[in-house]
Amino acid sequence: MKKIVFSLPGNEALANYIVDSIQADRGVSEFRKFPDGETYVRILSSVEEKDVIVVCTLHQPDAKLLPLLFLCSLLRDLKVRSICLVAPYLAYMRQDKQFNPGEAITSEYFAKLLSSNVDRLVTVDPHLHRRVSMKEIYSIPCEVLHADRLISKWVKKNIPNALLIGPDSESEQWVSEVAKNAGVPFIILQKIRNGDRNVEVSVPQVEEYKNYTPVLVDDIISTARTMIETVVLLNKAGMKPPVCIGVHAVFAENAYEDLIRSGVSKVVTCNTVLHESNAIDIGEIIIPHL
Repeated sequence: MKKIVFSLPGNEALANYIVDSIQADRGVSEFRKFPDGETYVRILSSVEEKDVIVVCTLHQPDAKLLPLLFLCSLLRDLKVRSICLVAPYLAYMRQDKQFNPGEAITSEYFAKLLSSNVDRLVTVDPHLHRRVSMKEIYSIPCEVLHADRLISKWVKKNIPNALLIGPDSESEQWVSEVAKNAGVPFIILQKIRNGDRNVEVSVPQVEEYKNYTPVLVDDIISTARTMIETVVLLNKAGMKPPVCIGVHAVFAENAYEDLIRSGVSKVVTCNTVLHESNAIDIGEIIIPHL
């Protein structure tokens, strides 16, 4: 039996790619808001005893979570066989520790919500910071995919004489893998975070790389403060204008505009979150896991 694919609003492009790639049926659904702001959901396709794929990247998750949970609950009521959630960007992964008394460890709460409403999760480069595995908080099978080879391929094709630069020691393993697959050197920055928007960055000796094009790589670009600080330092060091690459184009408030103005030559992201900077398509790494 063919699988059937549903998407929440804004996720149609990836959903259509999945439908075409695995020869699935395209589920028809309706989402709208009542005048009081509450969500209306309706499924217009036959789904009984079918394996369902729901596509919803979870950027700005608070507005998306209730419609997603309502859709999944409705699918259960209509007696589907299984629900696989494809969420290329997975929210609520950063708050993984109680830093101050009384704080909510929201990554755990969010994981419980999703785990109780879907049977399987497919995501790309979730921000596993102090956690080793998704199994620590998710009780369902999770396919964790990685964009490093896609980024390596893009760098190799588009940036001759590239030097990859990681934002901090936590990124070293990931950035080194991208650099290895692209066949280019890399360096890692020293970063001290003094708050959500206060980041100090120091750059190792870069004299030997003056003729290289710096490529800053990170998993999430949110406030972009680390990248902006790095761009300023690289410019002062006489390096070429850098290319900035991120997996997830979160870009809070004016972060994208601020990054562009800082002196970069280009900003490139994967399409896990829809944004004008998207240039690396993650669709091909998702298909084998559906």
